[in-house]
Amino acid sequence: MPGFPDQAWKVEDSALVAQTGTPNIDLVTKDEYKNFELELEWKVSPAGNSGVFYHVKESLGHESGNGNSPNWLDNFEMQILDDINFNDTAAIRSAGSLYDLIIPQHKHLKPIGEYNQARLIVRGNHVEHWLNGYKVVEYEIGSPAMTKMLAESKFKNNPGYGKSSNGLIMFQHHGQKVWLRKIKIRILPSN
Repeated sequence: MPGFPDQAWKVEDSALVAQTGTPNIDLVTKDEYKNFELELEWKVSPAGNSGVFYHVKESLGHESGNGNSPNWLDNFEMQILDDINFNDTAAIRSAGSLYDLIIPQHKHLKPIGEYNQARLIVRGNHVEHWLNGYKVVEYEIGSPAMTKMLAESKFKNNPGYGKSSNGLIMFQHHGQKVWLRKIKIRILPSN
C-alpha cells in the first residue's frame, strides 16, 4: 500500500490498535530482517486474536479465503491471543505458541486488558519466543524436529512454508481489537 491503512489501524494512547468492522489489513515493515530481536507489548480485547510473523515474503497474488491476508499460510507466527475467550482454545494455537506447531511452556499471561511483554529472537535458524520474562518456545528452523512437525501439520501442503531466511515482519489484523506498543527491533549479528 502506498500509505498507512488508517481505517484498519489507529494510534491510540501511544499504541497501534487494530480496529473492528474494517477489512483485515496486516501491517508489514518496509525493511526486511534476517537476524533480530523484536520487543513489544500487546493486549487484546475479549476473544482477540493476532500474531507476529517474520521472514515474510509478501504475496499479493492469492487470497486465503477467510478474510485474512494469505501471508499466514507460509510464515512462522508467534501467536497473540485471548486464550480463554477465543473460539479455538487449543494450546498449540494459544498465546506465545509457534502457531499450530509448538505449545508454549512456562507461560504466565496477564489478564485481558493488561499488556503482555513479548520478545521474538531470530538468529540464523535459532528462534525463541519470550512472554512476560519467560522463554515459552524455542526451535531450530530446518531441523529434523521442525521438518517432522511441518509434515504432520496443516501446513504440510504449503511448500513455501518457512523457507525464507529473511523478510518482512508482519503484525496480523484478524478482525478483533489488539493493542501493540513499545515496539523495538534490534539487528543481531549472524552466528
